Amino acid sequence: MPGHPTHNAMPDDQLMLAYARGDAAAFDALYARHEGALFRFVRRLLGAAMAAQADEVFQDTWMRIVSARESFSPQGAAWRTWAFTIAHNAAMDRLRTSGREVSLGLGHDDSGEDASDPMEWLQGALDMAHPSTEDVAFWRAAGQQLLQCLDELPEAQRAAFLLHHEDGASVEDLAQRLGLAFETAKSRLRYALQKLRGCMRRYLDVMEQPA
Repeated sequence: MPGHPTHNAMPDDQLMLAYARGDAAAFDALYARHEGALFRFVRRLLGAAMAAQADEVFQDTWMRIVSARESFSPQGAAWRTWAFTIAHNAAMDRLRTSGREVSLGLGHDDSGEDASDPMEWLQGALDMAHPSTEDVAFWRAAGQQLLQCLDELPEAQRAAFLLHHEDGASVEDLAQRLGLAFETAKSRLRYALQKLRGCMRRYLDVMEQPA
């Protein structure tokens, strides 16, 4: 029953189970609910040098979700955690097969749709309110700088940071999902944060000044 109103109220896990039983509309509801977050995660993880492949990896992620529909169990990870782990694996597979290319960063806007996204993402990551009108240019520049800093991280550290900040994964979650020892996952995230803070220092110094 495409478009059934009850789908909008169903939890992710129940939608996936319904889809596995043959309810195609349940899959449509899942896709609509998580399309933006999963695409953003894949694009950030691939980095600027491979941004052109984000669409392919995004579609590969959903194909893997479809192929694995029978194996999903709500007694395991929550659907969002499960799906983000699949997206992480798809992106890392592409990075391994394509090789790491030198990136020039994202200091310019290639498309109108992304013009404000880095600024909004940075504010969300820092849990800060929307800036006043006179601060917009500063925040936009800081957002673009953050994307460049992310792109300069080693893939493993970037993945840890994005799983932590995009998907809310704890260190325990990171260790389990990436098949790492707890201390390794903790160190990977710590190194990523240290490098990002160093790369963003001139912006953070301004942010931390008293009003």
